[in-house]
Amino acid sequence: MLTSKTQIWRIVLYTLFVTFMSLGYFIYAYFVHPIPDERETFMSEIGEGFGKLGLALLIFIYLRTVLKLVLGQGSFAQRLLPDYDVMIQSTFMRQLLAWMNKTHIYFGIGAIAIILLHIAMMGFSRYSDIWFFPALLFLVIWQGFFGLFLTWRYSPVELKRLSYLVHAQFFTGIAIGIFAFFGHLLIDN
Repeated sequence: MLTSKTQIWRIVLYTLFVTFMSLGYFIYAYFVHPIPDERETFMSEIGEGFGKLGLALLIFIYLRTVLKLVLGQGSFAQRLLPDYDVMIQSTFMRQLLAWMNKTHIYFGIGAIAIILLHIAMMGFSRYSDIWFFPALLFLVIWQGFFGLFLTWRYSPVELKRLSYLVHAQFFTGIAIGIFAFFGHLLIDN
């Protein structure tokens, strides 16, 4: 079994790897790909609002994961920090986590729908040559697809197990955040 320090270092190394690979691609795309001019239309203005709302929902969803780690709850916390002793005994934080656990599915569905609206309103076809955007779209759909199988009552047990392993990965959220950051940085220049 891996120690918690090894698990944390794996996440740090993964984050650094994805960041540096994305930075390399960012530099390549900046100098090679023609970046379309941003069109200020009524739809794109609404799309920008959806983008900000989608970001807020993703932050909420991943803050739940961070709170679970801090409180040492959930199988991910047990895998990542198996010898962690919870020092925080806040009933408010435990109640907040319970509420976040109950509403996670609704915020997740909302986040996926809003992010897809953001992508559609901003004009995905204009940016599809830049790999950040198809990869980001794939990861968002990936998370939603496997999250659906977790909540669907007719999912076979094996599919639910696989869906949990795939959906409950912090690695996907890290990649979503990094790809979205560099993609938006690229088109906002």
